[in-house]
Amino acid sequence: MGGGSTRRGGLISDINVTPLVDIMLVLLIIFMLTANLINKKAIEVDLPKASQASTPEPSTLGVTLTKDGRLFLNGNPVTEKGLRSAVVEAVKADKKAQAIIAADKMTSHGRVVWVIDLVKQAGIASFAINIDPASLIPPVEADETDKEQG
Repeated sequence: MGGGSTRRGGLISDINVTPLVDIMLVLLIIFMLTANLINKKAIEVDLPKASQASTPEPSTLGVTLTKDGRLFLNGNPVTEKGLRSAVVEAVKADKKAQAIIAADKMTSHGRVVWVIDLVKQAGIASFAINIDPASLIPPVEADETDKEQG
């Protein structure tokens, strides 16, 4: 007989571990993603959406602006003076200190620029703006604005 198997209809005594490994990898991924959400202390902020997002390196400061104008530093309420002094101290401790700035999408652009300027003046050169990449509201095209006006 050729290279075929002579065991037809017999019992399969080997264990196929491929489906088991597949299931375990899927469970591992699910646990890794949900563990981040469970341990994360978050302030309710509706982030603006973007289609292209990159994950910034871990930062020493997390600045959050809510839609009602409140300012938070690492999850704790802070004033402008408190934020400025915390940033200066962080830069003294680590010259490569970074900040992640998160603002509610209803917060005015000017207020976000003010926070960015405050952080940069206090000595942080590297910062990121936190976004939610789930959905994107594209800007209105010039042709569409002409149609709406005319």
